[in-house]
Amino acid sequence: MQGIKLKNFQIDTVNKLLDATSIGSKKEILLQAPTGSGKTIILLSYIEEYFKENKNVLFVWLTPGKGDLEEQSRKKMLKFLPHHKTQNIQDVLLQGFEEKSTAFINWETITKKGNNALKDAERKNLYERIHEAHNSGYKFIVIVDEEHLNKTVKAESIIEYMNPNYIVRVSATTKTNKEAEFIAIDELEVINSGLITRALYINEDVSNDTTLSNEHEYLLNLAIEKRKAIKNEYLKLGVQVNPLIIIQVPSKSDDLIKMIEKILEEKGYDYIKQNLAIWLSDRKENIDNIEDNESHQAILIMKQAISTGWDCPRAKILVKLRDNMNEDFETQTIGRIRRMPQGHHYDNVLLDNCYLYTFDEKYEQSVKQELGSNAYDTKVIFLKSEYKNFTLKKLTFDNNFDGFDERETFNILHKFYIDKYKLTSKKKDNKTILEANGYVFKDTIDNYIVQDKIVRINSNELENANRIKVQSTVTTNKNGFELRHSINEIASKIGMRYDRTRLMLERMFWKQKLFTKKFIDLTLTEFYAFVINNEDILKHDFQEAVSQKARQIKMKFEELKEIDWHFPERDYIKYDPKMKDTIIYEKSTYLNYPNSTIKSKSERMFEYFCENNENIKWFYKNGEKSSDYFSIVYVDAVNHKWHFYPDFIVCDKNNKIWIIETKGGENAEGESKNIDIKVENKFEALKEYAKKYDVNWGFVRDYDKNEQLYFCNTEYTENMENDNWLLLQEIIK
Repeated sequence: MQGIKLKNFQIDTVNKLLDATSIGSKKEILLQAPTGSGKTIILLSYIEEYFKENKNVLFVWLTPGKGDLEEQSRKKMLKFLPHHKTQNIQDVLLQGFEEKSTAFINWETITKKGNNALKDAERKNLYERIHEAHNSGYKFIVIVDEEHLNKTVKAESIIEYMNPNYIVRVSATTKTNKEAEFIAIDELEVINSGLITRALYINEDVSNDTTLSNEHEYLLNLAIEKRKAIKNEYLKLGVQVNPLIIIQVPSKSDDLIKMIEKILEEKGYDYIKQNLAIWLSDRKENIDNIEDNESHQAILIMKQAISTGWDCPRAKILVKLRDNMNEDFETQTIGRIRRMPQGHHYDNVLLDNCYLYTFDEKYEQSVKQELGSNAYDTKVIFLKSEYKNFTLKKLTFDNNFDGFDERETFNILHKFYIDKYKLTSKKKDNKTILEANGYVFKDTIDNYIVQDKIVRINSNELENANRIKVQSTVTTNKNGFELRHSINEIASKIGMRYDRTRLMLERMFWKQKLFTKKFIDLTLTEFYAFVINNEDILKHDFQEAVSQKARQIKMKFEELKEIDWHFPERDYIKYDPKMKDTIIYEKSTYLNYPNSTIKSKSERMFEYFCENNENIKWFYKNGEKSSDYFSIVYVDAVNHKWHFYPDFIVCDKNNKIWIIETKGGENAEGESKNIDIKVENKFEALKEYAKKYDVNWGFVRDYDKNEQLYFCNTEYTENMENDNWLLLQEIIK
């Protein structure tokens, strides 16, 4: 993409938008894009790609009235895609809509009562321009930005008059609708890309054992101390970022603002020193360049969300003050503190998270609803002094991609199919074998569509409706988007590029691709249909092939970095403060570690086992995906290295150290609850580590039939009836 470099999840979203607006059967597409995910960049890239493959198309980008968002978006297109045609409302009125153009329009200039931006004659002229475009054979695609602010009858009437082929509605808070295609960007993917913080911490360090004389001052003190701590961490790393506190106050709160200003002045923050700023509709001070990472303002006072689209990535802390008023606040303000100022994480707890301080219960609840599982009640816990000198050898590696030798990868996939399905050199026999194992061979694509009477769209009637199978013919032109989508889905399961994944499939199944050991000779249209129809089973087989234990390459330990690792002196835990009869686990390496932490069933059972077993002296719960935590390394069958963070480190009464990984076990029906397809790779890697560093180890799983935990460190099997799985209480004693 010229001028635009996308993250992997952004590329995936662009592909989904292309598919939905090319081969999709639904007119409306809902894109749920978390704040900070680069929504505008995704949409610009989507438009760029769409124009490459489609003619006679016009994009209309509708924005709400706040903050001149249409001009912000247009400027981004001019910056990143300078060769593209852009129009504003005046351009459209004067010249009409132009082919392959994107018109950025603030819908309130057209619809809002009393808005003089457009005269009646101009409004009429806009509808004439739309009519002209239709007569010229142009098709509209409408992007409705900040969709949750555009839900008005008048805005919808404009869209209806345009009669677009597709409507793409975009918001951080869009909810699924069964009549529309729903595309959701997984918040975890945005987090892991480094664009936004790992988590939101609410009311960290707030104590309930003191009587507060001024809750506003109390929260401001916490926020200021947190800001100082963050600032110090930036200075240690040599990072030029000045963290910002946002103080959000209710409307009609002039007296409250005066009180805040007085408190802050006593603490050394005021407008004269220019370390305090205020941004209200009728009052603005010290806001010049406030968005810049190195700008001097330390604190900003504001009412609700400043403006849609306002970005200030250095903002890390939000203080939401209440004034005993029933008022709905825009939870979108949380997005202001979630962005990472340099677009990446620092592997530093303080810098990689954001912080909310509030006593507004209604606001806290709405934030939790919006951010879902990424907003928890949290607290910081501190390491007990007797464990500060404990050390283990931790393994890590450089993040440079080191796998996917093309020839070797193909050989692994090819051999996997031969071994699993007993394929031979006889192509007709191979087809029969694969068909018997669930593969579909035909030159049509099957679709299952609803054929029933639906009375209540929002009920479960649609889910239970009668469906019929509809077959469609395949052409390389018509089904190109669908093929690309399927191959991308397969590629994503093993982390391989699209072009390499397509090459592997062609070598095994397409007649025209030269390869002597081809399994089946499919024509090009048959190949398209084969990949599209068999997307799910291909995904599973490709992932199984590269994850198989038998092909795991023995790592050379000299390829890895060996580091002396200590328990983090402080850590954050997510917990349920409402759990009844909460107790403190005394055997935890941390002070005040409760049994109400948020974790899986097998993890909870293992902690309970440790706390109540006289043969165990202490246990440590490891974290994930941070340099603060203990890790080892494993490789998959295509020599791609991955970090593995075992769940627990345990010390028994004989001072033996155990490294334990917990997994989903087996339910009462005998079905495995484990969802980790790479479990055997991790099992072998931990076995090798334990042998080299002389520690005890094992995998632990829960067994629903008797509610017991079982242990294995010989050979991993999913089936827990196997004799490899022994009662945990018989092992550690």
